[in-house]
Amino acid sequence: MTTIIQNATIVTGDPGRTVLHGSAIAVDGDRIVAIGPTGEVSAAHPVAERVDGAGKAVFPGLINCHTHLLATADRGILEDFGFPTTLRFPVAARALLTEEERQVMATLGALEAIRSGTTCLLEIQAGVAGHAETLAKTGLRLVLAHNFNDVDEAKMREGAFQFLPDRLDQGLQRSADLIGAWHGKENGRVSCFMAPHAPENCSPDLLRRARAMAEHYDIGYTIHLSQSHLEVEAVMRTRGVKPTQYLFANDFLGPRLVVAHGRYLDPSEVALLGQTGTAISNNAAIAARRGAAAPARELLAAGCAMGMGTDNMAEDMVEVMRTGLFLERVRRNDEMWPTPEDVLEWATLGGAKALGMADAVGTLEAGKKADLFMVDTQRPHLVPTLRIASAFVHQGQPADITDVMADGRWLMRDSKVLTIDEDEVVRQAERIGHEAWRRVLDRYPDVPFPIKLPPQP
Repeated sequence: MTTIIQNATIVTGDPGRTVLHGSAIAVDGDRIVAIGPTGEVSAAHPVAERVDGAGKAVFPGLINCHTHLLATADRGILEDFGFPTTLRFPVAARALLTEEERQVMATLGALEAIRSGTTCLLEIQAGVAGHAETLAKTGLRLVLAHNFNDVDEAKMREGAFQFLPDRLDQGLQRSADLIGAWHGKENGRVSCFMAPHAPENCSPDLLRRARAMAEHYDIGYTIHLSQSHLEVEAVMRTRGVKPTQYLFANDFLGPRLVVAHGRYLDPSEVALLGQTGTAISNNAAIAARRGAAAPARELLAAGCAMGMGTDNMAEDMVEVMRTGLFLERVRRNDEMWPTPEDVLEWATLGGAKALGMADAVGTLEAGKKADLFMVDTQRPHLVPTLRIASAFVHQGQPADITDVMADGRWLMRDSKVLTIDEDEVVRQAERIGHEAWRRVLDRYPDVPFPIKLPPQP
C-alpha cells in the first residue's frame, strides 16, 4: 500500500536545498516513489493511505555517525568530570551492566534517538552483538561495530604501552562474527563496520589488519581520533608523531574511514584527512561539554565529508545540530557561518556520505529509501514559518517531532513510538541506572565520589 504525506512543507535536503510548499511525498514499500505538488502526486496514486501534512514539515531522517548507546547508564554523571574522567573509578557504570540490562539501556538510547528524528545510527560498543537483535526490533537503520583494541590495559594505566597479539586476534574474530551474523540483515537495514578504538591503544598490526578486514568485507570502519589531550600526548610519546600521522603511516586513513571527534587536530593532520578522503563525525554537543571543538570549516575545506554524532550520554541529534552551529560560529567569531542549512546537511546527507550510503538515504528524493521525520511547525517557537530549516535548527525541540519513518516503516506516529514499549523501558532504565551506580560505589568504597546519589526509585 502506498502512503502519501500531503499538503506539507518538504525540506528535501537535496544538493539544491530545495524546499517544497503545499507538496506531497509518496512512499511505496521502503522507497520514496514521488515528490511534488499534492495534486499531482495524489492523482498519480489514487489508491493510497493519506497522511495530512498540513502545518507539518517533512525532513530527511537524521543520521548519527557516532554513538555508544550503553552510555545512557552514565547520564548525569560523566558529562561534568572531563575526559578522560577525573573520577578515579576503574570502570563506569555501563561496564557493570548485565546482558539484559545492556539491552534495556541500549533501547532507552534508541527511544531518545527516534524521538529526536534520528533514523540511522552507528552504534559502537564492545560486545554489541549482545544487543543487536534488540536494536533491530526498534526499526532504526543500524550500523553496528564491535569496539576493540589490543593494548595491555593494566599496564597502560601505569603509563606503559604494550600490545597483546591474542587480544588483537580476539577482537578481529568478534568483529568477523558480528559481520557474519548481522551485515545486510533486515533487508539491508542493518550493516556493520570495523571499529578499532583509538590510536593510543591500537598497534600498527591492528590498524592494518582492521582496514584489510573492512576492505575484504566491503564495509566501512571507524576510530576515535584526537578526542583528548591524553591521546595526543600518548601517541607523541610512544610513536613520535601526532595521532593522525600515526594512522597515515600505517595506511589506515582513507575514504572508508569515519574518524570521530577531531577536537585537537593541527593543520597538517587536517590536510592528511582531506587528502585521503577520510570522513569525520563532528560530535559537537559532547565536544562543547568538554570545552573543545572540531575545526569544521578547515576539515570541509580540506575535502572531508562531514557527518555528526552524539557520542556519550545523549542521543538528541537536534541538540547536536544546534550546538554544531553555535560552536563553530563562536570558534571562528563568525556571525553567519555555518548556516542552519549547512548543519542540517551535515546531519543528513553528510552523514550518509560518511557512512557510504548516500545513494540510499540522506535526502528526500524519488528512488531513495523512505527515512524521514515530520515536525509540527505550528508551535509558538517555530512560527512564522518563513524559513523552516533555520527555525528548526535554531529553535526546534525533539518534542516538535510528531512522526518518524525509517525504511518505509512508521517508528513513531502522532508522537507515539510504535516499536518500543516506552513506559516499560523508561521504568526499567530508571531502576537499572540507579542500581548500576550503586554497584560502582559498593565495589570501590574508597574512591572519592563528589555526588550524593538520590534514594533508589
